[in-house]
Parts: sequence; structure tokens; C-alpha cells
Amino acid sequence: MDTKEFERLTALFLDCIYRVAYSGCRNYADTEDVVQNTFLKLLERKEGFPEDVQAKYWLIRVAMNECKSLWRAPWRQRVTSTEELFSEPAFETPEQSDLYYAVRELPVKYRQVVHLYYFEDFSVKEIAGILTLSETAVQTRLLRARQKLKEKLREA
Repeated sequence: MDTKEFERLTALFLDCIYRVAYSGCRNYADTEDVVQNTFLKLLERKEGFPEDVQAKYWLIRVAMNECKSLWRAPWRQRVTSTEELFSEPAFETPEQSDLYYAVRELPVKYRQVVHLYYFEDFSVKEIAGILTLSETAVQTRLLRARQKLKEKLREA
């Protein structure tokens, strides 16, 4: 892949990949590491992509795999980020805050599909392609995530 194509794809998809990575990592330092590793893999890739949509799918898949690798690391079980302890996002209403924390507490497999569906506006079919799942599995995860969110928000 040549430098111009890399720079174009980076400019085009950096925000999207950052949001996907943050959804998987839940802190800024790890998110930046995941984004950096994702774009390094793009730079190392020999062939280009025929369409930008394929590049986006590939980048999202790589970012999700990087998040999984990060969570599997043994040191991860014993370390807590100070950012996680002290950073609190600002919300306009309490309902937004409740929803944010409810989504954040979902298991990763549900949080991923919720993020891709509601925040990145992917269809069920596109999410199935990105996550290499069947469309039925994606629909089931969305349904279960909505049920979990409904329970959590009802408690709040």
C-alpha cells in the first residue's frame, strides 16, 4: 500500500476506528494503542482495497481483534487505569448518563453490536460480515442487549 492511499484511508476512517476501539477498551490510553496498532497493520498491508467500504470493514475487524488481544493479556487482570477511576464524561441529562453506563456495563459481545448498530449505523447484514457471525446471531445479540439495557435502566 502506498503512502498516499494510507493517508487517505487514515483520514477517512480514523474517527470511526477510534470510536470502535473506545467501545472495546473503555479507556483512552488503551484505545490509542489499539488505533495505532490497527493503522500500523494497514500500513504493513501489501495490497490495497478495491472499495473504501471493504477497507472500513477490515479496519473495524482488526481494531476489534486488537481489543480482544488487549483484554486477554495476563497483566490486564491486575491493572486498573487511573483514567478509569477519575474520568467521568459530562452529560446534559441524567437519562443520557444512565444509558451510557448501562451500555458500558454490557458484556463485550453485546456492546460491540450495539455500538456498530446504533452509533456507526451499520445494518445487521453488515455487522454480521464485520464480526463473522450469522445475521440471526447479530439479531439475537441486539435483542439480548436491548433486554439487558431495559432491565438495567428499569433498576435505575
